[in-house]
Amino acid sequence: MKNKSCAGAIVLGMHDALVSLTGMIGGLTFALAERKLIILSAIIASVAAGLSMGASNYLAEKTNDNPFALQAGLTTGMSYLGTCAFLIAPFVLIKNTHVALAVSFGMAIIIIFGCNWCIRNMHRQPFWRHAIEMLIICTGVSIISFIIGELAKYTLGIII
Repeated sequence: MKNKSCAGAIVLGMHDALVSLTGMIGGLTFALAERKLIILSAIIASVAAGLSMGASNYLAEKTNDNPFALQAGLTTGMSYLGTCAFLIAPFVLIKNTHVALAVSFGMAIIIIFGCNWCIRNMHRQPFWRHAIEMLIICTGVSIISFIIGELAKYTLGIII
């Protein structure tokens, strides 16, 4: 697989994991506040979404006649699952869910900047513009997801 399409597959899986899982664990932390339920929910969602992302990228690349479609799909799925493992780890290691959430968000920021540093070195792309753009998108979607979760919780009258 070409370096550029490999980087794209990694960014696809990593960024989708950052956006979807940070929003989900943020909502779960405040809605449930039960560490084991947060971990269980995050693992189940991560595996399902990681497999889906890998399969979707494979099918998309196959549709475009990419001879490396399988490798692109596997790279996306593994990138998704690896990112999720880093984001879930604080909840496994830290008992206080709010501290674990803060550490998880900190790790998300480190992952974003680390990924963009690698891309900058591989493709000579601007570091700060891409990193800040990815951070803004990730943060914005996570906040919107949290707000929707809170609205749904109160609208449906679910108090856990």
